[in-house]
Amino acid sequence: MIVSLLFLAAGFALLILSADRFVLAASRVSAALGLSPILVGALVIGLGTSAPEMLVSAIAASQGEIDLALGNVVGSNVANLTLVLGSTALVTPIISRLQTIKREGALMLLSMGVFTLLMWNLDLNRVEAFGLLVGMIVAALLLILWSRSDLRTGRASVTDSEAGEWGGRVGKESLLGIGMLSLTLVGADLLVRGATGLTNDLGVSSAFVGLVIVSVGTSLPELATALAAARRGQTDLVLGNVLGSNMFNTLAVAGIAGLVGPGVVDETFHNALILMMGAGVMAGVFSWRSPVRRSEGAMLVVLFLVFVTLAV
Repeated sequence: MIVSLLFLAAGFALLILSADRFVLAASRVSAALGLSPILVGALVIGLGTSAPEMLVSAIAASQGEIDLALGNVVGSNVANLTLVLGSTALVTPIISRLQTIKREGALMLLSMGVFTLLMWNLDLNRVEAFGLLVGMIVAALLLILWSRSDLRTGRASVTDSEAGEWGGRVGKESLLGIGMLSLTLVGADLLVRGATGLTNDLGVSSAFVGLVIVSVGTSLPELATALAAARRGQTDLVLGNVLGSNMFNTLAVAGIAGLVGPGVVDETFHNALILMMGAGVMAGVFSWRSPVRRSEGAMLVVLFLVFVTLAV
């Protein structure tokens, strides 16, 4: 058990440190290229902070641990909508644009709804997984089109100072980002080894380890990024990070896991899927009424604790 815990701790540490630096590099490159804040949050940072989930789930699925792989997807989505968004709201109220909720929020809920329908029979095959990946491509294109529209109509902007500050460091930051992404692969492998060892040592199911332990660990980059953005008053980045990360988890991460190692999951996924959709609706209602107040943030954190209790 000690070895498994050491692997788990080392994996978590590598994922948090490398993913955080990857996100920073991606943000700087995006600012230099003049991308809008919501696109940076939803597409660039969303992809970056979902890299741990993607690597962990792909490795787990390749080793026949489909419960662990898809449990990581569902658990991470719940953690993002409850723990990450709720904790951030406790630091500062999250102000969101209604158009963002209508577009990016609806797209996230749609992607989670499709995933829930596909998973309701507790089986994910390669055809369904391929469909999820196609959905991710469509979602990414929509995010880019919406971002360009916002910049063109003046609903979003990137200042000249932001673009100029990092304009001369695109190459350096890109190389750093690639290096950090490579380290997340090492961290993901250690995390899967530790998590798999714990299932044997403690006699708990892979589904529980994926839904709770691994998912919380791989959601730590999202939490760190959201809290940092909240402290700087960049609430568009906070919401974009959560929405984008969940879309990547649901469509890209689950799709890759299903292609690599399709299979049947534990029946406990039914409750987890219901809670995931419930968390999405609750977060959407709170964001629609903007801002997400501290009391509502506390309610989201409590919902996360309920999720953990039911997953045991």
